[in-house]
Amino acid sequence: MADPIVFERVIDATVDEAFALFTEPERLRRWQAVSASVDLKVGGDYRLTVVPGSIACGTFAEIDPGKRLVYTWGWQGTDHDPAPGGSSISVEFEPVGDQTKVTLTHSGLDDEGATNHSVGWTHFCDRLVVAAEAGDAGLNPWGLDAEEFDLLTAAEATWAICRESLMHFGPDDREKSTPCEGFTTHDLVEHLMGSMKGLGAGADADVPDDVEAVTAEDYIAQAVEPTLAAWRERGTDDMVPFGDGEAPATMMASILSLEFLIHAWDFAQVTGHPIEVPDGLVAYVQGLAETVIRPEYRGEGKGFATQTTPSSTDPLTVLAAFTGRQT
Repeated sequence: MADPIVFERVIDATVDEAFALFTEPERLRRWQAVSASVDLKVGGDYRLTVVPGSIACGTFAEIDPGKRLVYTWGWQGTDHDPAPGGSSISVEFEPVGDQTKVTLTHSGLDDEGATNHSVGWTHFCDRLVVAAEAGDAGLNPWGLDAEEFDLLTAAEATWAICRESLMHFGPDDREKSTPCEGFTTHDLVEHLMGSMKGLGAGADADVPDDVEAVTAEDYIAQAVEPTLAAWRERGTDDMVPFGDGEAPATMMASILSLEFLIHAWDFAQVTGHPIEVPDGLVAYVQGLAETVIRPEYRGEGKGFATQTTPSSTDPLTVLAAFTGRQT
């Protein structure tokens, strides 16, 4: 067993704000997680998609708001060590004037795990500093340029892109037109919420009927987290319920990535904040689009518009044009 690894950072936040950055899903998404769920009580569980395809989970052992937090840590459903419950993290919060000294100690790792987690915690603790100062650390590039994707890892990666695009969505953007013909940005947010409920139902996800949120990002994220978690648990084999019948699980899971990436592009055109997506991820989603969007699904009154001519050879622009957007 390796010695505990320890990380210290002084961040621009009160102790209560610092504590929230470790315990509130909306705050965790700003520096550590693509998506997050937290049951903040002793014995309660958490689940963090740290990077696409890598999901950390554990149980809270001690909770002293603004002072100390202790929880188990492990990786769900992968070959990563440790397994769930296999290590422990303590986080101490100490006021330093108007700032907070955060000390994170990770115990119970073997030598290889300590080495790997040292790299990870250095990266994420630096992002914690930025999030405390700026409100958000920005898109985490880790996992977005993987050599290979599967359906669910791609869904998590494209959600990370979509989440970043939604972060720039402001009240003044609500009624603006989007490249999705006939949809304002508000309409498109509601469409995305409806899609999460429909796609989540296919995996028996517990998506809340009524979501309370101040931002569009948090509103959609509260539906995305249970949807992605349910698909991870279910997998993509066989058929799933869809409407009055059934559909292949692979098709439904494919639509997750299409919804996230295409609508991220839509939102970016409205807000003026361009999104950067690795070509490999775009190529993977392009392949999904070519499988899902059949000719009979295009045209007036159908799910997709007629394919348009892209304005450039940029892969994301080509994908947008394939879905019927004017680029």
